[in-house]
Amino acid sequence: MTTRAGFVALIGEPNAGKSTLLNRMVGAKVSIVTHKVQTTRTRIRGIAMAGETQIIFVDTPGLFRPRRRLDRAMVAAAWTGAADAEIVVLLIEAHRGLTEGGKAVIQTLKDRAIEGQRVALAINKIDKVKAEALLRLTEEVNALYPFEETFLISAERGHGTEHLKEWLAQSLPEGPWLYPEDQIADLPLRMIAAEMTREKLTLRLHQELPYELTVETEAWEDRPDGSTKIDQIIYVARDGHKGIVLGHKGETVKTIGQQARAEISTFLDRPVHLFLTVKVRENWLNESERYTEMGLDFRDGHA
Repeated sequence: MTTRAGFVALIGEPNAGKSTLLNRMVGAKVSIVTHKVQTTRTRIRGIAMAGETQIIFVDTPGLFRPRRRLDRAMVAAAWTGAADAEIVVLLIEAHRGLTEGGKAVIQTLKDRAIEGQRVALAINKIDKVKAEALLRLTEEVNALYPFEETFLISAERGHGTEHLKEWLAQSLPEGPWLYPEDQIADLPLRMIAAEMTREKLTLRLHQELPYELTVETEAWEDRPDGSTKIDQIIYVARDGHKGIVLGHKGETVKTIGQQARAEISTFLDRPVHLFLTVKVRENWLNESERYTEMGLDFRDGHA
């Protein structure tokens, strides 16, 4: 039996559908998916099996022009993730076309070209445009970069994703699997659980404070009865934000806690007792420990 294994980096602008594609490929929810841009902060590795091939996906933060320290660290993490991979897949949204941001990403791909690295193009959300527009976009993007293959997909609906998965499986190098066969992510469960809670917060409070909060799992206890007790802290930047997260008589945080508990419980396949605490840390966006907890390098955020 010939086994193959390797890393595939999914890159693109924010909201291009990288997390949705990762979850589709892996067959489970390992990456936070929201309608807000820049929600993926860490290089989440989702692990998919395709025949005798183990495909390890690196889900990178969306590439954009960074303004704050956190933004800069996220963009640095994205390009580091791409550099570490055998294959890079650039995602572009069909209905948005080739934006200025997309051109900038392609230019950086050219500038950072790594010998031997294979680069493919995946045009996502193809159900949102007509065939002629899709053909024009495919030609336009391929004129800017010599992509090895182009895939037309809908990550949300699953169109074309199996074809992409098969190509990835055949294109990765021969070698032993890097993870146990039944493992689907190499992030610690503590971090995945924190991301799930952050997703619920982002979906509920995206108007008020999308990026001004983070979640950390403070304690984790697997109990003898088969359940798990999880204590998490929601850090916000200002006192006023604490009130928004808590809501009237604590109703908002209670609802978020129930939603997060249900999802974490499904993911772990066991009962979960989730306890959320909201704390104000005015400067959390500039604390190195918060970055380490998110899997980012604090030093990458310097101006």
